[in-house]
Amino acid sequence: MIRIRELFKDYQQQLMALYPAEEAESLVIWLFEEFLGKKRMDIIKDDEVEFLPESLVSALEQLLSGRPIQYILGTAPFYGREFEVSPAVLIPRNETEELVHLIIKENPQKGLRILDIGTGSGCIPISLALEMQDAEVYGVDISDEALEMAERNNLVLHACVKFQKLDILTEEIPWTGLDIVVSNPPYVRYSEKEMMHRNVLEHEPHLALFVFDEDPLLFYREIAHKARRALKPGGKLYFEINEALGVDTKKLMEGLGYSQVRVLKDLNDRDRMVVGVFKGLK
Repeated sequence: MIRIRELFKDYQQQLMALYPAEEAESLVIWLFEEFLGKKRMDIIKDDEVEFLPESLVSALEQLLSGRPIQYILGTAPFYGREFEVSPAVLIPRNETEELVHLIIKENPQKGLRILDIGTGSGCIPISLALEMQDAEVYGVDISDEALEMAERNNLVLHACVKFQKLDILTEEIPWTGLDIVVSNPPYVRYSEKEMMHRNVLEHEPHLALFVFDEDPLLFYREIAHKARRALKPGGKLYFEINEALGVDTKKLMEGLGYSQVRVLKDLNDRDRMVVGVFKGLK
């Protein structure tokens, strides 16, 4: 028999070579819940386990190699639901949950037409479709693998999002009369790579992460420009942003005719969201 508290300390100590102590602790608890069916209280009680499944040992080895736990388990939590994820899509972040919550809070109307650009796993449009009454929701992405995963999440979570392949840099938005366009596009500058954690750099899709330093607002400019023909007058454009570029993103949107543009902070007090209202083409 194996004492679970001793095992917990051993796993946490190993993971602290890569992660801060609190994160290492959370990862071990996550592993124990998934592979042993044991929760934090079972660790406190110092329960016993008869043997260690090979899947748990393999998962620890993968964590120690830097692979994100969400890719190991194949799922990630987002806005109260579990989404399938793989290295073909970004792992949903807490900041993106805040963006989804902002949209839901600010738009209580029924039957809104919503488009998510760069949908990845589909976590943004699926969450909006399930949380907002009678919403008609679309999601687009350039990646076939991402779209296949988004479709699976759509099916499993019983949402009705319509997904379509689209390269926003070269194609126009095929819908008009939208109430909301939302996007969490690539916004990490290549010069910021050295500040990122190894497990992000080595495992998450660079296509969805990085943008060249010479034009860090490339996607924002294209989306904001093309959204002008897709949004109805009074429609809203929501972005998740690079915290260093809030003012620049605001100026860009204002220059393209958006009004009431706001830069909003996340729970960590970082500039993380921008929203503007489309007044209509003159």
